[in-house]
Amino acid sequence: MYQQEGTRISSKRKQTTSVVTPELLHKNLLKSEQENWNDISPTYKPLTKRIKEKLEELHNKYTFNSESPRMRFGENVYFEENGCICLSKADDDEGNVDILFSTDDLGFSDAFIQRIRISPDQRYMAISLKSESSEEATCVIMKLGHFPVVKKVIPSVFSFEWATGDVLYYTTQKNLKCQNVFMTTFTNQKHTKLVYTEQDARFFVDIYLTKDRRFLTINSNSKTTSEVWLVDCRNPFELPALVQARTKGVIYHIEHRNDELYILTTYGEPAEYKLMKAPVASSSKENWQLVYALEKKTKLVDFEMFSDDCIMFLKNAGHLYLNAISFVSHSVQSIKLPTWACEFELESHPEHTTSTCYFQLSSPVHPPKRFAYSFKENNLIEQAVQEVPIITNCHTTRLLAKSKDETSVPITVFHNMNSKELHRKPLLVHVYGAYGIDLNMSFKEEKLMLIEEGWILAYCHVRGGGELGLSWHKDGCQHNKLKGLHDLKACIMLLHELGFSQPKHTALAAASAGGVLAGALCNTDPGLVRAMVLQAPFVDVLNTMMKTHLPLTIEEQEEWGNPLEDEKCMKYIKSYCPYQNIKPQCYPSVFITAYENDQRIPLTGILQYVQKLRKAALHHASRTNKKGICKQHNCDG
Repeated sequence: MYQQEGTRISSKRKQTTSVVTPELLHKNLLKSEQENWNDISPTYKPLTKRIKEKLEELHNKYTFNSESPRMRFGENVYFEENGCICLSKADDDEGNVDILFSTDDLGFSDAFIQRIRISPDQRYMAISLKSESSEEATCVIMKLGHFPVVKKVIPSVFSFEWATGDVLYYTTQKNLKCQNVFMTTFTNQKHTKLVYTEQDARFFVDIYLTKDRRFLTINSNSKTTSEVWLVDCRNPFELPALVQARTKGVIYHIEHRNDELYILTTYGEPAEYKLMKAPVASSSKENWQLVYALEKKTKLVDFEMFSDDCIMFLKNAGHLYLNAISFVSHSVQSIKLPTWACEFELESHPEHTTSTCYFQLSSPVHPPKRFAYSFKENNLIEQAVQEVPIITNCHTTRLLAKSKDETSVPITVFHNMNSKELHRKPLLVHVYGAYGIDLNMSFKEEKLMLIEEGWILAYCHVRGGGELGLSWHKDGCQHNKLKGLHDLKACIMLLHELGFSQPKHTALAAASAGGVLAGALCNTDPGLVRAMVLQAPFVDVLNTMMKTHLPLTIEEQEEWGNPLEDEKCMKYIKSYCPYQNIKPQCYPSVFITAYENDQRIPLTGILQYVQKLRKAALHHASRTNKKGICKQHNCDG
């Protein structure tokens, strides 16, 4: 007799097995790793205590008063301080400050203020609030006055700008994606409507206000392609106008001056950034005229528009430059910034009519210093010296390593000038090499601590990153990803050859997508380093890129390729993917930190990588110990 569909059939045999779901597997792996850490962490408590005390000492020593950006509207100056929105008068020399409201007043005690936008007539202020544990921010719109009032709260907002005094445009974020643009009004007839929707999952939408507040731009960008729509701030209810339809491989961004669009774009040859211009009324790319082109292997770090000039911050051969372009005299002034500088941060300039540009320079071992560039004087001025000691005992060296295909790969090295016998000193190598993003070389107290302890710090600017411009990224992504691995190997080998430490004293550090190259090197050349430190690493490229339900997979295909539709791509990813190439051998010591609810780098993949790596190392150790032939440094896993 057939059982009806859905009928439960009892078993005559006692059930002794249970179904192991992915969720249960994840839970068990996490519990196992937490127990393992609890067992071994007491060993490091004295060392951890000493490091924390040293870092606190350095933090107090090198902390300087970095004021939050100040937004000036006429005589009013708005700024954020300790979670409070403050107002002062521009001509007030007595330092009187009114606190308008705080995050606690709004019921967001655990959040920090991410962005502030003030309406042109200063009647409204929009702020975004975000907690450290969330990817998404909440936008709160306040009506300003003697007693500010909350007018609207919008959840899951990414970017927002005022088109007029009472019209706000904003984008919403869901699962790390921004694809919708809304307009909301605060007139008597309050309403909110959808203005734009992006249909292509590879594209991310944000909004920007031109420096002269003439246009609001809706920017839809993938990793390689852009499309921009203009909202006329004089007529914010009209439909957005397309600047130039998306063209594969062409990135562009828009500014405005005197009825002309200034277009920062990759259009044309060479495939590096150029500044072009076109009339607002005829903005398609056949009307774009060249204003200034970057040289090959030059990185555009930042760009800022002013009323009669623009500033380009550039990186070439490891050095930072400031280029000032005059729209009046059509001249270009180039200034080489201090040689110790590795990182640059532009300060906010709400009034585009100003004649001075302010910015900060730093390096991993140099605290930020404030500089000003005057358009009128064409000179660079170091601002009032901060009350922090000057770093005098750290030497910066720039090297070039020859990769497998003879390409020269830059390396930046820092070490204590008083150190002797550098080949005996510990070396910490940093790598990233993805998305056209530079290695993070901003100041960190822990880097300075390592220098004082006698360490050597090396930053390998491998292909896939952006240090030498757009072509440097292109040469290290998709089917060129192995070039980044070859670059990293060449850099470490050159450092050792030149007497900067040796394999048994070398550690490799990487975060996020940098974990791909770091993990790959440990599979191919484990003897080059003694230890590896990974922070939220991307170590399972193949399985991640096969899962299209993950929020970033489709978007990431322009960086890694699409293994679902391209068999060659699948085989290529499999050839370097850290997780796929783990094998029984003597691995370096590995320390990994990860986030439990990370939407970008799922924890499950990291846990599976750790489990597989430990199993391979232990298998090799047991096999070689029986034979008595293990000569390398860490065969016990």
